[in-house]
Amino acid sequence: MSDFDDEKQNKQLDEIHKQEEEELVSILAQSKYNLPYINLMSIGIDNEALRALTEKESREMNVGCFKLSGKNIFIAVRSPSPDLLGKITDEMQRKELVPSFYMASTASLNKVWARYAEISMAENTKMGGIDISGEVLRETVKSVEKMQDITNLINGAVAGKEIHKISRILEIILAGGIAIKASDIHIEPEQDNARLRLRLDGVLQEVAVFEMNVYHLLNSRIKLLSGMKLTTKIAQDGRFSIMEEKEEISIRTSLIPGAYGESIVMRILDPKSIQGKIEDFGIEPYLFSIIQEEISKPNGLILVTGPTGSGKTTTLYAFLRKIYSKEIKIITIEDPIEYHLPGITQTQTNEEKGYTFLEGLRSGLRQDPDVVMVGEIRDADTAKIAVEAALTGHMVFSTLHTNNAAGVIPRLIDLYVNPKILVSALSLSMAQRLVRRLCPACKKETIPNEEDGKLIKMVMDNIKDEGKKLSDYNLNPNAPIKMFTAVGCEKCNMTGYKGQIGIFEAIKTDEEIEKIIPENPSEREIKKVAAKQGILSMRQDGIVKILNGITSLEEVKGVVDLNEE
Repeated sequence: MSDFDDEKQNKQLDEIHKQEEEELVSILAQSKYNLPYINLMSIGIDNEALRALTEKESREMNVGCFKLSGKNIFIAVRSPSPDLLGKITDEMQRKELVPSFYMASTASLNKVWARYAEISMAENTKMGGIDISGEVLRETVKSVEKMQDITNLINGAVAGKEIHKISRILEIILAGGIAIKASDIHIEPEQDNARLRLRLDGVLQEVAVFEMNVYHLLNSRIKLLSGMKLTTKIAQDGRFSIMEEKEEISIRTSLIPGAYGESIVMRILDPKSIQGKIEDFGIEPYLFSIIQEEISKPNGLILVTGPTGSGKTTTLYAFLRKIYSKEIKIITIEDPIEYHLPGITQTQTNEEKGYTFLEGLRSGLRQDPDVVMVGEIRDADTAKIAVEAALTGHMVFSTLHTNNAAGVIPRLIDLYVNPKILVSALSLSMAQRLVRRLCPACKKETIPNEEDGKLIKMVMDNIKDEGKKLSDYNLNPNAPIKMFTAVGCEKCNMTGYKGQIGIFEAIKTDEEIEKIIPENPSEREIKKVAAKQGILSMRQDGIVKILNGITSLEEVKGVVDLNEE
């Protein structure tokens, strides 16, 4: 006679009851409530969706928020009465979220509720990101004035015994990065530990070192936030957002596998960082007047060149904000959309779906735009259509990979743009670099050594030889050469620098340039003709900023070849 296994029997009965409930809910969803049915037992729960309602609210209303996509939030409901759905809809709309309802079983809701244990209750959500905007962000920002403050807060959190220690560490890292205006956060695993570095004014600075157990927990937490796969060890990209009062700060996340783990880089896309006026970018007055004139025209092609991280996108956004009005339509094609600009139609390329810069430009031109911004001209077809758009009454802004402004014309000709057409389309070619500003609180005046003195004098003589007046740039040609060097103080995190400024050059397509374009000129020939336009070259602009105490010789040498004619 076989033994009767009560535990096994009860488990089987429990499974049958669960299956019966799933079938009943599925039938009721369609026949009675006209809602889609969902079984969450085989679906991942989005931690960020949970924060739309507290655990208490979720349990009391017998609902569960399980997915968040942009402003769309997906909510499972056990008993969807009209009053309940109306109440939840009102609550979501106050948070600027759009709800979609699904009918689900008790088992599905229990799975959602169990996930509340994984999130820090110090965080709330708006529009799909972690919100450390209330007390957490403000208090952290208040206590962060310099890099060392972030280090101290992190070390304190690591040593503490908080239940949500990892969430707290991540809050400090993100709030600290925002407070000191860092552009990127790097978390890099090594053999025995992981290193945290922040990029401030273009330069990485070490902040803290973690034990590997903390790194692994941070890694998982960041993957969850960014919508990445937890188990795979492949390169991944993701994104999440932080709400700072009414401002949404996007965090773009990149992970790549390495020898000791995945290197994590989080780019802080703070809208405030691009809200500076073009007048404050460091563009010298004469060039600024030319730019204002050119971007205000109804049509033309304006190209900005420079390496990655030289501020090209920020410059193009500044152009768009400068010319924006309710009377014109502006469309952008970007990869990716880093900052959202009000009143402007922004689209993002998607190679998998065939929406490339080329296809985006073609589609955008069918939208009857006045102004089009293309993130980058990468190929011959995009170059050709951009030029044609400029000829057919559109203002086109874009970027191109060349070393200087003179390289724009040869590069476009290399991309099979007809030189005769280019003459009429190209309005302005610009090049730029970013250098750090000397900290005004601690910079020190110094006299250059003999070699540096000769270099500076050579560039100053070059400015005069081209018919430009040094006095126009606040320089006295007869005074001894003086410059400033970085020292370092608490106000600049001991770096000697605070903030960044641009070094610019530009070539206007005037009558003289128009004459030589059909001859496929070299960069040297273009520079020679452009020297008569009265615009400073990048090396000249760099020297002017050095002599005016804005930046240092070392900074300019790092981005521009001062010996190049």
